[in-house]
Amino acid sequence: MKRFFSLIVVLNLVSCGNDFEKTSPSAGSITESIYASGYIKSDNQYSVIPKVGGIIDHVYVESGDLVIKGSPIISIYDENQQLNSENAALTAKFYDFNSNVERLKQLFSQIDLAKAKMINDSSQYERQVKLSKDGVGIQVDLENSALTYKNSSTVYKNSIRDYYEYKRQLDYNSSQAKKNVQILGNTQRDFTVYSEIEGKVYNINVNKGEMVNQQTIIAVLGDAQKFVLEMQIDENDILKIKLGMEVIVSMDSYPDEAFKAVITKINPYMDKKSKTFVLEAEFVEQPSILYPNMNFEANIILQKRDQVLLIPRNYVVKDSLVINAKGDTLLIKTGLKDYKMVEILSGISATDILRKPE
Repeated sequence: MKRFFSLIVVLNLVSCGNDFEKTSPSAGSITESIYASGYIKSDNQYSVIPKVGGIIDHVYVESGDLVIKGSPIISIYDENQQLNSENAALTAKFYDFNSNVERLKQLFSQIDLAKAKMINDSSQYERQVKLSKDGVGIQVDLENSALTYKNSSTVYKNSIRDYYEYKRQLDYNSSQAKKNVQILGNTQRDFTVYSEIEGKVYNINVNKGEMVNQQTIIAVLGDAQKFVLEMQIDENDILKIKLGMEVIVSMDSYPDEAFKAVITKINPYMDKKSKTFVLEAEFVEQPSILYPNMNFEANIILQKRDQVLLIPRNYVVKDSLVINAKGDTLLIKTGLKDYKMVEILSGISATDILRKPE
């Protein structure tokens, strides 16, 4: 009680002069909002980074060009890659089936010759067996014919094995060589950088003859028509934000205009350094001309009330006290606040005259 009385005395002493600013509560609308700032970006905007390093051989686009998905942006030259591709092509040709037809025919002919000799040797052996049974043949001739037949049979079997082993090895080498050509072909494709979207080239950062690597941003691409508002919001305010909330946007490029947007995305990850979350919004009616990285300021609308009792914020002391024209300190209950006005829920009426604290 003593504290409140002391405060009244102080306020009365401060406000005892006759020359003071005054006001009365008035009916109006008030909006509670959260401030945010950020930058415009094109929808699907991304930085183009090559998959391989090397020297830029050709630049196919310029800033402002429209591109379709799959159209080339730049090509990169690497001598070692070129030599590897040529070597793989030579190896594939060497092991190609058609290049080895004559060798296969030769091996197949050897099978026929070995087979014919084996059949002949088999006949000679059978004749010596018959002569031996008749008691006419010589034992040494029988043994020689048996050995000859055995050798020719082995040669025949080996010739068949050699044929199929060579064909199996040829099939394997040919398939492997073709795969290497395919792999190098896919790798070779990485030496040309293609657009991932249909859109616009907003920036091209390199020229022919420059060296690039897998960390070089060579271009920035994005949608040619649709833009997104990307903004940062403080950790203390994130729980108040919901999808679909209205956003009032002001831009330095359009100083005399305000644009409406709606929250479309809340990224659920806080940056540890800045203690902020990233929100995205889309224009309800988009300005006629926009470019990536244009800055903006925004007010995210939390609540809005019409026909409520309002007074200027600078007439309120410690969020709950006002001074009337007589110098009396009155206890009030406040509602919504914006940067200029505050809603009065109770404590004073529209007929009260208030003085501005000094």
